[in-house]
Amino acid sequence: MNQEEFTALFSEIRPQLKSYILRLTASVPDTEDLVQDTWIKSSRNLTSFRGDSSLKTWIFTIASNLVKDHQRKWKRWPENVTDICKEAAMQNPQHFQEAMQIVQSSQYAQFEIKEHIAFCFTCIAKSLPLEQHLCILLKEVHNFKIKEMATILDTTEPLVKYHLHAARKKMIEIFDGRCALINQEGVCHQCTEINGIFNPKQDTQQELMKIRMVRDAEKKDKEHLLDLRMEVLREIDPFTSSAHELQLHHLEHNRRVMESHLENKE
Repeated sequence: MNQEEFTALFSEIRPQLKSYILRLTASVPDTEDLVQDTWIKSSRNLTSFRGDSSLKTWIFTIASNLVKDHQRKWKRWPENVTDICKEAAMQNPQHFQEAMQIVQSSQYAQFEIKEHIAFCFTCIAKSLPLEQHLCILLKEVHNFKIKEMATILDTTEPLVKYHLHAARKKMIEIFDGRCALINQEGVCHQCTEINGIFNPKQDTQQELMKIRMVRDAEKKDKEHLLDLRMEVLREIDPFTSSAHELQLHHLEHNRRVMESHLENKE
């Protein structure tokens, strides 16, 4: 493969790569840096690509190794991250002022409950051990096969299956206990609360019924509901979605809050 072919293929993969890294780091600047580092490292080492895997798998391997090195210095977020960040937002009028300004000035800032479901997963998934976090994104969002994931993570297929099973089990447990969209006794109502702030004239229940995960919630099939949540993630690119400017603003707020929260706990 020559450099021109590689550049074209990397450009094709780049949006997926950015989405993957953002959902691991929760930081736009870090994502941009890590995507650029992946480009530099893969481009310089192109002669070492033997074709034992697809180019996409090879590039994701390089990116994942860079992310693992980067993330080792960061602590996992707590499962109640949304509660912590909500409390901080309520005490910070500037946050909502900035958000409203984005809504009024940007064509990419229309709050949608479906997008907030994806945003919520990004934050809560950072409570997982890194290996589990990597596995659930690689399999459930980016559709890699177990064999490919073992290559990317430099581990065995049985261990990949274990990490994936543990990640799914934990995320089901968290959402079943927290998410009011799938459990009437769930403690978190932020999707509908924020929708009320940004779309005061909108019928929230009508919007909820557009989301299959909500319509199917009464079936109480927890595995099925997680699969539908993953379907939402696959549909949404956090950098190009119809509400990405607003959601990235929220994500940056949560990242700053969690960094401060974890530093204060040390």
